[in-house]
This record gives sequence, structure tokens and C-alpha cells, in this order.
Amino acid sequence: MTQQPPAHDETVRLPADGGNGRPSLEGRRPSAAAAQEARPVPGERPDDAGWPDDTRPVTRDWLLGAPAEAPVPPEAPAEEPGEPTAEATPAVDAAASELPAEAGPDWVTEQIDPVRSEPAAPSTGMTPVPATAADETAGIDGLPYSVDAGGPGAPQNPTGGQPPFGSPGPRWPRPAVLVPLLLLVVLGAGYGVDLVVTSGDVARSTVVAGVDIGGLSPAAAADTLERDLAPRLAADRKVTADDVDATLSPPAAGITLDVDATVDRADDQPLNPWTRLVTLFSDRQVEPVLAVDETALDAQLEALAEQVDRAPVDATIAFDGTTPRLVEPADGRALDRADSADALTGALVSGADPATPVDLPVRISRVHVDAATAQQVLDETVTPALSAPVEVTSDDGGITAEVPVAAIAASLTFTPQESGDLQMGIDPAALQTALGDQLRAFGTPAQDARFEVSGGKVSVVASVDGTGVDPAQLAKQLLPVLTAPEPRSVTAALGPVPAELTTQEAEALGIREEISTFTTHYTAAASGTNMRTAANKIDGTVVLPGETFSLNEATGPRGLAQGYVEAGVISGGDFTTSVGGGVSQLATTIFNAVFFAGLEDVHHKPHSYYISRYPPGREATVWYDSLDLKWRNDSDTGVLVDTAWEPGSLTVTFYGTKRYEIESLTSERYDLTAPAVQEKADDDASCHAAAGSSGFSVTVTRVFRDLQTGAEIKREDFRTRYAAQPTVRCVAAGPPAPSEPAGATPAAD
Repeated sequence: MTQQPPAHDETVRLPADGGNGRPSLEGRRPSAAAAQEARPVPGERPDDAGWPDDTRPVTRDWLLGAPAEAPVPPEAPAEEPGEPTAEATPAVDAAASELPAEAGPDWVTEQIDPVRSEPAAPSTGMTPVPATAADETAGIDGLPYSVDAGGPGAPQNPTGGQPPFGSPGPRWPRPAVLVPLLLLVVLGAGYGVDLVVTSGDVARSTVVAGVDIGGLSPAAAADTLERDLAPRLAADRKVTADDVDATLSPPAAGITLDVDATVDRADDQPLNPWTRLVTLFSDRQVEPVLAVDETALDAQLEALAEQVDRAPVDATIAFDGTTPRLVEPADGRALDRADSADALTGALVSGADPATPVDLPVRISRVHVDAATAQQVLDETVTPALSAPVEVTSDDGGITAEVPVAAIAASLTFTPQESGDLQMGIDPAALQTALGDQLRAFGTPAQDARFEVSGGKVSVVASVDGTGVDPAQLAKQLLPVLTAPEPRSVTAALGPVPAELTTQEAEALGIREEISTFTTHYTAAASGTNMRTAANKIDGTVVLPGETFSLNEATGPRGLAQGYVEAGVISGGDFTTSVGGGVSQLATTIFNAVFFAGLEDVHHKPHSYYISRYPPGREATVWYDSLDLKWRNDSDTGVLVDTAWEPGSLTVTFYGTKRYEIESLTSERYDLTAPAVQEKADDDASCHAAAGSSGFSVTVTRVFRDLQTGAEIKREDFRTRYAAQPTVRCVAAGPPAPSEPAGATPAAD
């Protein structure tokens, strides 16, 4: 049987003087001395101490401060003279509430803190009964109050079924609290239902570059993107860089839509309640994910840069024979490759119309010399300089020669200065060439030491000092008199003319043995012609210790005027033809000679697509004058460059002092990528179908070993990335749409 908790002891001790014993609501605590005196003696019972047993049950209302009222008897007897009436009770209570703290020890028996200072509602004469667990409800400070249980004989609450005033009861929230709370509950339930219902699908109102995939399953979203978005991203794009307009193919540039990654980005359900609410009224924009082959993109941008890039051209003076003319200045410009890549991919992810040109950023380099300055030099210096020849007489007066106007025009130079001036000078080598045999009248020219290779051995051909007029000295003498009126003359001192490279200097260079050699093969005759022309330009070049060799500087411009012809090139990822094509094979041959000689690679750029006749990862491409091949002679001895051209092959050999035994290690191909498919209209028969090839990466390691012991000294890695060559399909162009006759009514959709 369940144990009931003990009933609350609702008794108080009354003082012996007959007071009501109820503590005043505003009473004061007894003094400490009085409380000590009232404390009972340990071991002694109150009865033994003379304490009267004046206890009686009281109601809860009485405890809480309500005025006591005597129950009304069925018949009121006649009042006896001298007896107090029921109306006198409040007076007694009031008198008791005014008792001082020193009234006696009975005031420390029990102290009850009232809940409220207001008086409770008047009692209706409730008969006190013991409280039980079944009819008690805990109140403030643990004071119980009775609950109307109903039924006959049940104790009635004096307030009509409500807790007495001052007692805690059920407190219902106010409407100001209930309404927001109810709203939060409704919103939370709606959020949960919405999250469950849309789970597993793409979030509603999701739009990817103009394609709506909201509410679709991931598979359906992928199909939609593949059908509606991928072709639009693969369409050719018009690009504009300054005044250059071109067409760029995203697939050829290695840019394709990554459908799976795009769906993965889009199908993440947003957990932010506000975001989910907003999507009920507006679109949720998600950018598509692009797969970008950086190598292919760089190749496309480099091809475009060939049309855009140009060095700044200061205003200067050129000659048509002996007639000077002003060359107008032109600011330099260079395609910003990195920002152009961002602009292109940004246009693609934004869903912009393919017909809308994409503006690519260009960096501008300002010139130093303007047209007005060059015109002033032309009028005040050049025109007088070409007005008449200059007579040259030996210092003994025995020999006379003439420097004609044509030789003056051929040897004049113009150098822009950062200050904005245009400085005129004379090139001694050009002057010597222009004068030719005329200088021989004053003596014999000097001959530099040179190297000859025979049977793999290198020998030095001795230098020869000349006699007569030193061209460098003559150039210094001519310059001041060019602005003087005719007749004009100078006196040249005769004497020995030393060689620029003496025998002793050549022998000290240490060029005595082969240090590397490499051969490549070709089949195209036009390419072979260009290779031979460029190879002859660099044959016999001596690169001194610490010097850097530049192929573009060594060959100079490679145009029709220099003997180059049209041959195959790769431009913008497409195979086409251009004047000077094929020189990249010379660059590849030189690069391998540099590689196996152990010399420092300063700069080389591999082809964008792998060409099977070259070793993967060990090849280079060039284009005058934007792509160059540069290497540095980081040895203590000179390097002689020897070229040997034959129909079908080209060999480059370096001579010097061998330092290392070089080993080449080539990795397996990795990061393979499949070729994109391009469909091109074959309306003008310009489309060339191609099977395409996979892209890949490869790492070539150059191992340096000691010549005597073979021990490894160091390693150097060359990582190369080749783009996938697109598969090109030539598609017949469709018939043009018929034009509407004048005045015809367009057909309805």
C-alpha cells in the first residue's frame, strides 16, 4: 500500500495570556537577549518548565494572515453581559499585531514569512481538516493549500475552488507570449516537413546558368544539364582584346562542364530557414562547375597573345635607301593571361549568351619618345647628316677615301632614352660592312680567332690583327661632323687594328671536347627549309661563361624577308601554317643538347599537344617574338654551338669542357584526360577532321653524376602537362533559313 506523506502540522503555540498567537505581518523579531532567555533548558520538557499546553488547530487562511471569523451557530444565544462578541476578534488580532518584540519568548516559537502583505480573502468558515497528499498542492515556500475535490463532505476552499489570495496557483501564459510561441511551433513544424519532403532532391528554385533544375532528382538534374547547358558552354566564344577580335573554342581550351560536380553542388539542401523561405518566392542561383585543363587553356591564350602582344615602339627614324622617314610611336600591349582566363571562365559560368563577346584585359606599356621629338631629330640632325659624303684622309695625307651618303644612312642608329630623347649614333660594324673595300685602302682588317671541328675534335684558328683605320675610332670621328655643312672631312689615324677575340682568349675558353649532342627527324620539306635557315644563323655561336643564349635574339625576325617560308604550326590548339613554322624543332633539338650538357635551363615552353616525334617532357616551342628558348652557360668554360642540317634530320652539338654524366628518367604518363569532341561546320571546306588524343602529364628527371665515380650529385625534375587534342568532326552546314517575302505575315508559334 502506498505510503501517504505526513499531513502538514497546522498548529501554533499560543501565549499563556490568551492572545491569538498569530505573528504580525509587520512584526519584529525578538531581541537576541529575549530569544536566549526563551530557549528551553536542554533535557527539560516544556511541561516541566511550566509551559501551558495552549495549542489548537487553525486554518491555512489564518496562517496566511486572513482575519479569523467564528462559525455561525444555528441559533444565536443571548449575549451574556461582559462577554466579548465575534466582532471583537479583529480588535484582538490588531492588538496582537502591535505587540513589541519584548512581549515574551512565545514569539520565537515559530516564524512564518507571509507570501503577500495584502490580507487574504475572508474565510467562509471552513472546517479545518488534516491535509493529505491527495488534496494538497504545493504552494509558494512549500505551503500547501487545499483543492476542491468535490463531493459531499469534501472540504470547501474559502475562495470558491481557487487557491486563497497570496497562494500560488496555476498560472496561464498571457496572449503576448502564446502567439509568438505558437507561431514558432508552426514555423518549426513547417521547416521540418519541408526538409523531409525535399530531402534527396535538388533544392527548389535552383537555377544553374539559366537552367532550372529545382526539385529534380540528381540523375534528372544531370540529364537536364547535359542536354541544356553543356552544349551552350561548348559553343565558340567571340573574344575581344583591345582592337583584336578572335574566336575561342572552350573544348579546345580544355574547358568543359563538370556535370557531376555541378549537381553535387546544387543538390545540397540549404539548412538556413530564411534561405528555404526565400526560395518560395525567388530563384536560388548556383554556378556551374567547370573542368579546366590549364595546359590547353594556356595554349589558346598564347595563340591569341600572338595577335595581341607587341612591344612598345618609340617614335624613330627609318630609311628607304637614303631617304629618311618618321616611324610613328605605338604603345606596347600584352594580353593579361591570368585575368583573361578568369574573364573567360566567368563568362561561361554566368550563362552569358555565346554571341556576346568576352572582353579580355590587356596591359598597356607607354612609349618614351613621341612623334614630335623624333621629327625634331629628323629635321635638325638626320637631314643635314645625309646632305653630303664625308672625306676620310690618313694622318700622313697619303690616303684618301670617301664615306658615301648610303654608308652613312646604313650605319646610323637611334636609341630611345627614358628621358624621352632620341639619341643618334653610328654602328662601327655596320659602317665597316657598308664601306667594304674602301677601308682596305688604309690597310687590312683584323680577323678574330675561331673554332674548327673535325672528327669530333676542336681546334682554334688563330686571330690576326689588322692595320689601317679602326672602324670604332672612325665612327667616333664621323658623328660630330655629320651636322656640319659641306665639304666635310676627317683625318683618320693609321695603326694596328686588334681582333675582338684573340688566340689566347679563345684557348682560355676551354672549348676542346663534345659535351652533348642531339638529333631530331622531320618529314615536311617546308619545315626543313626553315630549320636550315635558323640553324645557319646560330652555327658557330660561342656562349661565354655566365652568358644567356636566346634563340629569338640569335636568329632575329623570321619572316619572308629573312628567307623563311610557310610551314606547319600549332596555333590556338589548331594545326595550321605560318611563315617560320618548323623552327620549334630546332628549339627542341637545342633544349635536349642543353639538357644532356648539364647546362641551366632558363626558360622553355613545351608544346600544348604532345608530338610523337619528340621525347615526352623534353621538347620546346618558340614563336618570334613572344615565345623564346633561353639557357645559361653556368660553367667556367665557353660553349660552342655547332649545327648540322641534312634532309630529314637536324643535329645540334655543344662543345666545351664536360662536367657531368647526365641520365634522363621518364615517368609513366599520369593524369590522363579524354579528348573533347568538337563539331565544326564544313561550309568552306576549311574543317580538318582529327581523331584527337588523350592529355597526360609526365615528369622527366635529370640526374647529374660524377664523371669519374658515377656517383649521383643532384637531380632536377621537369614536369610537363599535355592537353588532350580534341576530336574534330566536320559537319555539313545546314541550308540557310528561307527569307520571308516582303509583306508576309510571320508564322505563329
